[in-house]
Amino acid sequence: MVGSREIGPQRYRASPGRYFEDFTVGDVYEHRPGRTIAETDNTWFTLLTMNTHPLHFDAAYAAHSEFGRPLVNSALTLSIVTGMSVADVSQHAIANLGWTDIKLSAPVFAGDTVYAETEVLAKRPSSSRPHQGIVTVRTRGTKADGTVFMTFDRSILTAMRGHGVADRANY
Repeated sequence: MVGSREIGPQRYRASPGRYFEDFTVGDVYEHRPGRTIAETDNTWFTLLTMNTHPLHFDAAYAAHSEFGRPLVNSALTLSIVTGMSVADVSQHAIANLGWTDIKLSAPVFAGDTVYAETEVLAKRPSSSRPHQGIVTVRTRGTKADGTVFMTFDRSILTAMRGHGVADRANY
């Protein structure tokens, strides 16, 4: 479970992430801290990923759009929201099996602070991999004002307690 574990007398090690056994269908994890997205984050990400749509990096162009200013690249918000969930959801993952039903319901702009939360939808032991299981979650990205700007479902293959890479590496 997320928290810390005693590794010696009066000595503790941070222990982020959940093993398969720690997930309960219906639980919701609020991911903190939030992240304020800067204009530089958006510009660099957009250009690094070779996205040539000027709506993400050309303020003069974006001024003529219905938004009146540049939009944050939705692939960046997907990356940030997914990243915010790692410590709670996929720290002990073996693999991401897929994202589905990605919905973008509100624009995000430079200067917006975003948060995320994840609900456990389903879990089952793997039929082909002993000591691993599949967990399906729904993650929501919200702005500081409570506006939901993104939702997506994600399935991960995760380790059972005692069988993760972190267990073998004394992490």
